[in-house]
Amino acid sequence: MNPSTLVGIIGGLILVGSVLFIAAEEALVFLNLPGLAIVLGGTLAATFLAYPMDEVLRVFRLVWIVIRNERVYTRDDMEELIRISQLWFKGDVRAVEDALENVANPFLRTGVQLLIDLTPEEDILDLLQWRIQRLRAKEHAEAQIFRVMASFAPAFGMIGTLVGLINMMFILDDGDIAQIGQQMGVALLTTFYGILLANLVLKPVAVKLERRTEQRLVTLNMILQGISLMCQKRNPTLMRETLHSFIAQYKDEIRDPDLIRQLEETSQRAAAAAGSPSGGQGGGSSEARAGGGDRPTGAER
Repeated sequence: MNPSTLVGIIGGLILVGSVLFIAAEEALVFLNLPGLAIVLGGTLAATFLAYPMDEVLRVFRLVWIVIRNERVYTRDDMEELIRISQLWFKGDVRAVEDALENVANPFLRTGVQLLIDLTPEEDILDLLQWRIQRLRAKEHAEAQIFRVMASFAPAFGMIGTLVGLINMMFILDDGDIAQIGQQMGVALLTTFYGILLANLVLKPVAVKLERRTEQRLVTLNMILQGISLMCQKRNPTLMRETLHSFIAQYKDEIRDPDLIRQLEETSQRAAAAAGSPSGGQGGGSSEARAGGGDRPTGAER
């Protein structure tokens, strides 16, 4: 299971458990099956009204993707693309075709196959960009379904509250204050269910799916750039550095000011320890070099 998902589930259960067993005198007062049915049933009904059934059912199957820890193959695809580009740069088309048989990424396989078929670069890039845009639109629509459901849930929670308040109006003539308070609590529970469902389940699932799409788009754009470089017969070294920029972490691209400061202090201590009357001039030169190491810490590699 995805570690962050596990932390979120445990944290949510602890939060709800604290509310039920600490804040309330009796935990069962938070259980209202009719109110829960209004929120869940109304949210699902509105979703099926808004979207085709096959889309909704397919999206529900994606929840498993959110729960499990899906592996990202960006680095593996990068290494495969670099290995193929080395063969292409040498002009060994037969070796490229043999290597293509072991490529698992269909997007990468399509781009290289079009390149082998001597398809013009513009046509290759247009096709690959269209496939990227199609994937982005498709997965954005899937995440949007959960966001729409997150907007439906609080609304049906308010509907349940209104139903409870209407029921409460019919018992006002009895003058039973305890009964009125009990009905008021039941009415507010549906709002609680709607807000909890929207913010603890549906919105986090939508964000998870959007983050998954972003990671997949990074991989596809990296492959697109690599295919473009292969079309231009660029050398594999440039290919590696260019593709690495897609997966580089912050400290790979930005100079770490703490590390630079430590290196400068180490250099100065070494120069001071090695200093002597006969080598004072050399020591001064070493200090000058250490002082000259104060470079901009925000420059990219």
